[in-house]
Amino acid sequence: MNYKESSVLITGASQGIGRSIAITFAAKTLRPLLLLARNRANLEETKELCEKAGAQHVEIISCDAVSSEEVNRIELPEGFPKPGIVINNAGSYLYKPLSTTTNREFQHQIDVNMFTAVNVVNRFLPDMLNFDRALLVNICSVGSLRGLADSGAYSAAKHALLGYTRSLREELKNTNVAVTAVNLGQTHSTSWDESDMSPERLINPSDVATIIVTLTELTERTVLEEILIQPQHGRVPAM
Repeated sequence: MNYKESSVLITGASQGIGRSIAITFAAKTLRPLLLLARNRANLEETKELCEKAGAQHVEIISCDAVSSEEVNRIELPEGFPKPGIVINNAGSYLYKPLSTTTNREFQHQIDVNMFTAVNVVNRFLPDMLNFDRALLVNICSVGSLRGLADSGAYSAAKHALLGYTRSLREELKNTNVAVTAVNLGQTHSTSWDESDMSPERLINPSDVATIIVTLTELTERTVLEEILIQPQHGRVPAM
């Protein structure tokens, strides 16, 4: 199958960073977009914004990617190109010290921040292996690289996602599927809605999206294994 004719699958596309990624692909490429998230109403809004930005073909799938059963039941619309690019953006941030984090909250962080990616990869990787080339991007975090005193469960879950991504990269080196981890610093998104922090102190999500689009345009000879993106003026108070 031809990479140039493949679609882009974006998880967590109903809002925030995922929505920015989708809109940027719509504006800068001609690729069909497959948008996945739980909230169908928000997905419809993202679809409309993508179409206004120039997308010719956008499909949405309402699905809880924490559930492997739901992900495995995903069927592409008839005639829709299979994804040659998969961007695992779905995630959840818990601002809470480990000393007061419940086991249920901890498990939820692992489920949303790692197993959504695992489930999506398990569903779509067999098809990606049939392309002449393909790209898998997992949105990790600076919390994947160091502990966070104010959000330890989130950091632990993102450590797990980065370890999974690095292992997947090693496993797929002899295939045509490239794997990239994006270790993302504090980025303006819906997670900051209750904060009075100025967006100007945070990473612009459009910059993140532009970087990811650029990754998809590299030749098959090159992969950017890991990227660290940070706010220009450094870390700000979490909330």
